[in-house]
Amino acid sequence: MGDQLHKTTSPLPANPEQQAGGGVSGEVQKAPVLHPVALSHLQKIYDAYRNKDTKTWTAAEVTSFLGHVQGEKASELSPDLLPNQEWTFDAFLRYMTSESANAIAPHQKQDFAYPLSSYFVSSSHNTYLTGNQLSSASSTEAYKNVLLRGCRCIEVDVWDGDDSDSDTSSSSDSDNEDGSPKARRKYTATKVKEKLPTSLIGRLEKTSIGKKLDKYADKPADSTPAATTTGTTTTATPEAQPTVELEKKTTGSSLVKKITSVKEPRVLHGYTLTKEITFRDVCHTVRDYAFTVTDLPLIVSLEVHCSPEQQEAMVHIMEQVWEGYLLPTPDDEASELPSPESLRNKILVKVKYTPPDKEAGSPDLSDEERKKLAQVKSSTSTNAAPAKKKASKVIQALSKLGIFTRGVSFKSLTQPEAAMPTHIFSLSENTVMEVHEKSQRELFEHNRRYLMRTYPSGLRITSSNLDPVVFWRKGIQIVALNWQNWDEGMMLNEGMFAGTGGYVLKPVGYRCDKNKSLPEPTTTSTTTPKESKDNGHTAPQAEAVTHLTMDLSIKILAAQSLPLPADEKSALTFNPYVKIELHVEEPGERHGRHTSQEFPNDGKEKSGEYKAKTKSIRGTVDPDFKGQELVFKGIKGVVPELSFVRFLVKDNASLARDSLSSWACVRVDRLRSGYRFLGLFKGETEDDGEVSGELSEGGIWVKVEKRLY
Repeated sequence: MGDQLHKTTSPLPANPEQQAGGGVSGEVQKAPVLHPVALSHLQKIYDAYRNKDTKTWTAAEVTSFLGHVQGEKASELSPDLLPNQEWTFDAFLRYMTSESANAIAPHQKQDFAYPLSSYFVSSSHNTYLTGNQLSSASSTEAYKNVLLRGCRCIEVDVWDGDDSDSDTSSSSDSDNEDGSPKARRKYTATKVKEKLPTSLIGRLEKTSIGKKLDKYADKPADSTPAATTTGTTTTATPEAQPTVELEKKTTGSSLVKKITSVKEPRVLHGYTLTKEITFRDVCHTVRDYAFTVTDLPLIVSLEVHCSPEQQEAMVHIMEQVWEGYLLPTPDDEASELPSPESLRNKILVKVKYTPPDKEAGSPDLSDEERKKLAQVKSSTSTNAAPAKKKASKVIQALSKLGIFTRGVSFKSLTQPEAAMPTHIFSLSENTVMEVHEKSQRELFEHNRRYLMRTYPSGLRITSSNLDPVVFWRKGIQIVALNWQNWDEGMMLNEGMFAGTGGYVLKPVGYRCDKNKSLPEPTTTSTTTPKESKDNGHTAPQAEAVTHLTMDLSIKILAAQSLPLPADEKSALTFNPYVKIELHVEEPGERHGRHTSQEFPNDGKEKSGEYKAKTKSIRGTVDPDFKGQELVFKGIKGVVPELSFVRFLVKDNASLARDSLSSWACVRVDRLRSGYRFLGLFKGETEDDGEVSGELSEGGIWVKVEKRLY
């Protein structure tokens, strides 16, 4: 874990569209210039099928090869690939280096007329961060990056603005005064260390994160909050607030506002050492890049920690900057969820729902009232984040922006709000597993009809990711991942959303009827949770779709132009091998007996259950694997749309862990049969050892045989 904690994130690429993640990358690729080793394999394939008399492929040979080996029809090919319906060797090479021979089938055109609950949505967690959850910087570039990669749900944590929280390199005496930036950092670091488990603190000690905590924190965690002392009474310093003038006129349901101070809301990870950015800058970045690569709706998930005054400022900024992109306030309550088709080029604000009769505190508090409120609600003052206090209730003006994505605190699947068409629950990964264990049918049926979001555990301080497939199989639409950390979770996200624009229609059985977003459940469970778990026929994941058995054989012919991993400086010491992992349902998963609810390997996601690898080839970036065959037989519980094949090219030259050179991840329903070229994304970069995810020039030549029954 120590090595992992030293890593943060790869540099953001100049062309994010070429970086994997989910939505834009993964467009069908064609092979680059052929290398000699690959060319020799293609020559053997051509010779094996050519006509003995003409020494070429006649129309009959072409049709036979395409149909019986490649699993496609000649009529499906571009006409320029079939001159005279015959293939010379050069014509065959044109086909093999074209998009038609790519291992990943192009994503089929989707129907976007179903309600929102019927789609999986490519989603980001803590989007503003560039690295770990404790001490990395926030950046508007992080928003730009994920939006240009096709992300369709971003997260914004908003706090009260306070100019005094800006970091400083000064070591003057003023920095040592109570309430100074140094004092606030000290208090935050101390509190962070108090909250973390002792075992985790021990593993952090020799890492960059641990050193930063030690630098700022008191050794004995007994510091008091930064405060202002008057006589014998010590009170928390009130937060600096922006000056917001409110004109006493109404436009619809919102007050007309004028912002007269630069102290506007800010975005950061609260109660950590992460650096901040302004909410206005985030909104401008979202406006500029939200619909650059896709016009499908963008969901902006707001986590609001602001006072009522600053919430008014948030509303003003969003209405001003996102003019034309926000939905108009409806005249009546929505009776169903709209479709993505009807929401193109629109921003959906996900924000905590405040019922009309439960308005939050007045936005016109005086300075004295605000000061007293701060004293009552908090015994701590701000450091790198605002004073720790109970999150403010959301005011009506802000809540009303959440038209179809009204955030509701989860208590149970039977609470009254759970039947509100426009609500959305946000549950941590652990809570989802607990609910599934007790009420899998209710959870599954809820997610057919309503929106739900899940996010990584707070213990994943290095921004590691959960296994998103487990949650997609439960019908959860929005599985938020840390896009700043390249790991298995993000590879699977790439496999799900590659080339889709960030929305994927759920399989039949997981989604609503197109003409009615809120159908009644197909069956009514009268069994107890234990009966549901012990009787497979009552479990909704088992009933929703047909689970198939798969036989899969992949011959690894050769690879070319493999990128060197971070710790390799020369191809002569690079010993690549190919590892394949299958990600399918675990035994018992759909019946409530999921076997990996805890965090194995210090919070890292587990590897695929089914694995196989080739022998390594010494000293080359263009290895000839000579058709080594990796076979998986009788794999049960396969839903092609929710199962994945992950290709990892690794280096076994090191005595330590095998470094990652490059990778690809393919959804089973998009994995093509036959002789194919598979493009690879870069693995660990030379800059900081973290997985970059940028498209490389390398790839592997394979023969795939796939049978589902």
